[in-house]
Amino acid sequence: MTLADDDTNDEPSVTIRCQDNASVGVTFCDRFNFDADSVHYAVELRAPGLTARVNEVVAWIWDSDLAPFLEELAADYRGWGGERSWQTSDRDLAVSAVFRSGGHVGLTWTLRPWPKVTGGWGASVTTWLEAGEQMASLAADIRHFLAGEHLRITARKPSSPRPISPVRPKSS
Repeated sequence: MTLADDDTNDEPSVTIRCQDNASVGVTFCDRFNFDADSVHYAVELRAPGLTARVNEVVAWIWDSDLAPFLEELAADYRGWGGERSWQTSDRDLAVSAVFRSGGHVGLTWTLRPWPKVTGGWGASVTTWLEAGEQMASLAADIRHFLAGEHLRITARKPSSPRPISPVRPKSS
């Protein structure tokens, strides 16, 4: 389920929280672009004892985007065998997906900045979401974020109390 974030910052962001453990999550934030060929953004991973961030993940317009990958997962809400995966062309962000009985999708989000540099680091968290509505909402939210539409979105487990509401920039 997608709900408004409690943060008062006016920057667009998408936060995915694990339905099994709300302290595990992924945030897409700090979106910017230098030109019409790419979108740059930060990705943060959180889990008990772990905080990791890559400040400049790049999505190129000619590459396969994260949103279509998530949309395909949402379309296959009845499940699939094995693991499906996606990664940026720089390989600093990767996502793998598995389907488990009960209609849930496990998304393992992996950050590996500078993957070819000796002494680099990597971190991963896994978020579990419902295969149908939650995956479809996540795919739409990521598409909006990458397109630069100014909404603050948080994917949370269904028991969260507040419905989605767009956060618009404050006019001065």
